[in-house]
Amino acid sequence: MTILEKIKYQINNNLVLIYMKGTPNNPSCSFSEKAVQILFKCCNKFSYVNILKNPLIKLELPKYSNWLTFPQIWINKKFIGGYDIIKYLYDTNELKKIIENK
Repeated sequence: MTILEKIKYQINNNLVLIYMKGTPNNPSCSFSEKAVQILFKCCNKFSYVNILKNPLIKLELPKYSNWLTFPQIWINKKFIGGYDIIKYLYDTNELKKIIENK
């Protein structure tokens, strides 16, 4: 399986997925930490990929998503954005609607 195939598999098989620096319980950057806090408020379950432990994903994902920074949040197989975008969606009560619109 190529790295791109692995990325597509992860996105297609997880309702809510965050590519982040660190883990939800031990984030390695403030934006990943804040994004995880929002996800904990909005959904019962989400998956994550620690890009610090997956350097090839860290290298290839920005090419696929056309988004250079992390975290990157995917919901229902669609790229949503990074922390600023999910914060806005959370503040406007749209994030939960997007998550529930399976």
